[in-house]
This record gives sequence, C-alpha cells and structure tokens, in this order.
Amino acid sequence: MRLLCVSDIHGHADALAAVLATAERRGYTQLLVAGDLCFPGPKPLETWRRLTQAKAVCVQGVSDRALATLDIHNVRPRSEHERARLDRLAQTRTELGELILARLARLAPTHRLPLEDGGELVLVHGSPADPLEPITHDMTDEEVLSLLGDDPADVVICGGSHVPFDRMVGGVRIINVGSVGEAPCSIRGDVREVRDVDRVRAGARPSAELVRSGPVTTYGTGHADATFVELRAGELWVEQLVVPLGRAA
Repeated sequence: MRLLCVSDIHGHADALAAVLATAERRGYTQLLVAGDLCFPGPKPLETWRRLTQAKAVCVQGVSDRALATLDIHNVRPRSEHERARLDRLAQTRTELGELILARLARLAPTHRLPLEDGGELVLVHGSPADPLEPITHDMTDEEVLSLLGDDPADVVICGGSHVPFDRMVGGVRIINVGSVGEAPCSIRGDVREVRDVDRVRAGARPSAELVRSGPVTTYGTGHADATFVELRAGELWVEQLVVPLGRAA
C-alpha cells in the first residue's frame, strides 16, 4: 500500500492539482489529507471537488471546523486583517454551499488505518492528544510526547504547522507532511533539483524534487509539500516531496 499524504491545502486547488499530477505519474494507492482543506484560498469548491474525485480520506482541521461552525456574527474583528478573514470566511461558505459545509462539520478529527505489518497509522491535523494542536519541527521530545497522548498509534501523519519533518519520538514515527497551499517558500541556502528521488528511512535526510539546505523563513506558494508513505517488507519508507509551482510539476 502506497499512501499519498498531504495537508493544509487551504483552498489552493492549482497547488493540489500539481501535487496530484506529480503523484499520479509515480503511482499511489490512497490519498490521505490531514485537514485545512478549503479556506482561505481562491478555489475552495474546486479543491473540494478534486478531493472528492480522488476519493481522499480527510480529517477535520482548524479552518474546516471554523467554516462549518463559527458564528461570525458574534466575532468582533480587532484589525483590518481579521475583518478581511471573516469576509473571506463568509465568501467561502457561500461558494461551498450548505451540503459541503455539513460534510466538513462531520469530518472526523482522526482516522486510523491498519498497516500490513500489524501496526497502525493515525491521520490527524494537529496531534493525537489534541487534533487542533500541531506538532512542530522545533519541539523537544518532551513537548512532542505530551501531544502524543496515551494511544498515538505506531505512525502519526499530521499537518498544521506547514513545515514537513520525519521524526521518531518514544517509539512513534511522526511524519508532518507540510502544506500544499501555504508551504514556506523563502528558503536560505541552496535549492537544487534532484533527478532521482531517494526513499528515506527514519533518521535519514529526506530528499525530493527539490532539496532545501537552509531554514525556512517565510510563507507563500512557490512550492507544495507532499509525502509518500509505503510499507515494504516490514519497513516504513517515507519520501517527502517539494513540488514546484508556477511551472510543470
């Protein structure tokens, strides 16, 4: 079973299309999406339709819950930015319609998937202990352990922080798949294309279509993140991709 795992699309249907086109050329069995599907990007309805067509397994993220449940009439914006976000939220609701909003409201916060070796994978937006609280790349092991909870599964696929990483803590493999729609795009250091994508194991440095050698500094839409996860002969193989946008992926 070869899983394509993504998160934080945020209504950027073109970025999602680029990821899916890249993934389809390589092949995958199932699409898993760790929440934040449709807001605040420019194409929420197209994003939802693409996910539906791909038969994606989706869990609920922070923005999905806000779209479905927030009473915007009781929210007083404290800045022009907050006012613009509320206006966009109302517009997105109109674009999606009541049926899709109801489906967003019914999305589960987690999804558990049995693995072929008898283990278990959990898909969540934030963390097993709190689906709305993300595990970030700069947390200590102790901070991560506090977010794993009592039954985190063997593998955690998550998003929320927009920064991908692959890490083992307390015997649990944690794979943050980054962001499709709001991935960090300003990167210090060299960025080079790599022809042959390595499939990496825990502890190895991920390599992908683009390899980033410096820390992330800002956010934007210069690339989209995605991750392949595959169990082979009892070993979990992880391939973290950086899909360039604005040209053929």
